[in-house]
Amino acid sequence: MAGKDRKKQLARRRYERQQQRQAQEAAKARRLKIISAAAAVAVIVVGGAVFMVVTGKDDKSTAAGPKCTYKAAQQDGAPKSIGTPPAKPAHTGIVQSTVKLGQGEVEMQLYGGKAPCTVNSFTYLAQKNFFDKTECHRLTSGGLSVLQCGDPTASGSGGPGYQFANENTDGAMYTEGTLAMAHSSQPDSNGSQFFMVYKDSQLPPDYTVFGKITKGLDVLQKIAKAGSEPKGDGKPKKKVEIQDVTIAGK
Repeated sequence: MAGKDRKKQLARRRYERQQQRQAQEAAKARRLKIISAAAAVAVIVVGGAVFMVVTGKDDKSTAAGPKCTYKAAQQDGAPKSIGTPPAKPAHTGIVQSTVKLGQGEVEMQLYGGKAPCTVNSFTYLAQKNFFDKTECHRLTSGGLSVLQCGDPTASGSGGPGYQFANENTDGAMYTEGTLAMAHSSQPDSNGSQFFMVYKDSQLPPDYTVFGKITKGLDVLQKIAKAGSEPKGDGKPKKKVEIQDVTIAGK
């Protein structure tokens, strides 16, 4: 009996040690699980925090939008009461506009997203009736085929009394139907003068493309057919006057 009791005692101790090891391993496993879960939560929280920061910044940037700078400039024919456009553009997408000429209407889409400050200026001047009863002073043909307008003096040196920088010029091409800004040789000298391309033209990418003609290209081509004085680059032989510029919804 003593031998059997001894064997039972040893067997019981082995069983207890096994139970203890199993309990320790189970506890260890639980701790690892808890630590892993905490780490996962931390990653999620950190990731979420980063996401929120980035998203918040982007949302704020989008909400604020671009800020435009319009600097005072000495330009002929500038009305004293015209002022300057607001620094925050009113349009950030496509804007519909119509230029009513004596020869007919030219409808266009303005790129409020690609050239916000230019479109902001153009729509501002249109709403101020700046373009009304002004003469398109330049017509070119050949490698450069455009009708240039927007100068209240019809001399080529007039403007609104302010100027601003180029936009949307990277890789710019001046194909038929392009609407772009004219400027002097000085930097950041955009004002109110713009040109409408009635036939594919060769120009360096240095003129802000701010829209395209969607209807009325035939009107421009008819004006071009009448010619200019001097021939090839000068004043249109037949007077071309802007009667009105309208902005859809305004």
